[in-house]
Amino acid sequence: MAPIIRAIIDTAALRHNLGRVRELAPRSRVLAVIKANAYGHGIVPTAVALAGADGFAVARLEEGIALRAAGLRHRVLLLEGVFGAGQLRQAADHDFDIMVHEPEQIDLLEAHRTERPFRAWLKIDTGMNRLGFKPRQVPGALARLQACHAVAKPLTLVTHLACADDADGVRTREQVALFEKLVEGVPGDRSIANSAGLISCPHARADWVRPGLMLYGVSPLPGRSAESLGLRPAMTLVSQVIALKQIDAGEHVGYGGGWTAPRPTRLAIVAAGYGDGYPRNTASGTTVLVGGRQAELVGRVSMDMIAVDVTRLPPVAVGETVALWGPGVPVEDVAQAAGTIPYELVCGVSQRVHPDVR
Repeated sequence: MAPIIRAIIDTAALRHNLGRVRELAPRSRVLAVIKANAYGHGIVPTAVALAGADGFAVARLEEGIALRAAGLRHRVLLLEGVFGAGQLRQAADHDFDIMVHEPEQIDLLEAHRTERPFRAWLKIDTGMNRLGFKPRQVPGALARLQACHAVAKPLTLVTHLACADDADGVRTREQVALFEKLVEGVPGDRSIANSAGLISCPHARADWVRPGLMLYGVSPLPGRSAESLGLRPAMTLVSQVIALKQIDAGEHVGYGGGWTAPRPTRLAIVAAGYGDGYPRNTASGTTVLVGGRQAELVGRVSMDMIAVDVTRLPPVAVGETVALWGPGVPVEDVAQAAGTIPYELVCGVSQRVHPDVR
């Protein structure tokens, strides 16, 4: 029996979106960001689909090891770097690139003895105030890494944009200008742009771009649809109608009775809820597709079920397919209806949702 709820992953869409990155940044190499299980899309099948990228970026050591176990030999950057001599040895064993963003990581490299030096990326904090060396720390960090025998030369120099999705772009221009000032005359590749940056800030594309969200066919820019950016959604979350119910005008639906039928209403009960990753706060009126036709969510999302008003649709049968997001139901719209961001939705698809890679 086929699983009731599935996350259909369109590998052709992933490849299309990588092609779109190449169109936007034709002179840059592409480091495809596939951390957090490839934003919920499955790290290994996504990496296989994106084999045309110049490398992959993951957050943590175990994510990179999963790629090596699957036989992928691309460059793999550990975005959070390593913590401890044991992790550094594992990174060496698997030939990972490492991000260096704090003095203790330089300590580890200086103490490491190896015949094959690491490809190191020096993280500079130009205003994100998350990871990276502050401007006053950069000269010292550069000097130590350039003198370190465990580090290949030249380094790759990197920063991260805090507000690349801001249409005004003032803070982004300030960050880029500061970064360029700090690394002026320093040999090595530069990397600045994330998805929003490489779309909206041509001056931030540099030698390496680091697309994440846009590879999955989701817009990183508020007010701009993925379609308008030439992107195709790679994930379609689908379930099935498991029951049909007729209710009278004035009856209430769901926990708390938060939705009241304004007329005699035909409901389809769909096997999907916050236990699957469909957000609990999604508002009544949010669109789903029942057999490819638009219908509206009504009432509160339960752990395992939602109710959908299908009164205006032709007859609906138990077993009919329901698309919760994907083509025709942008995940960006669902996220807005739930008061969250699309990253949280695609990353939050639960383990009981069956991956269906195509």
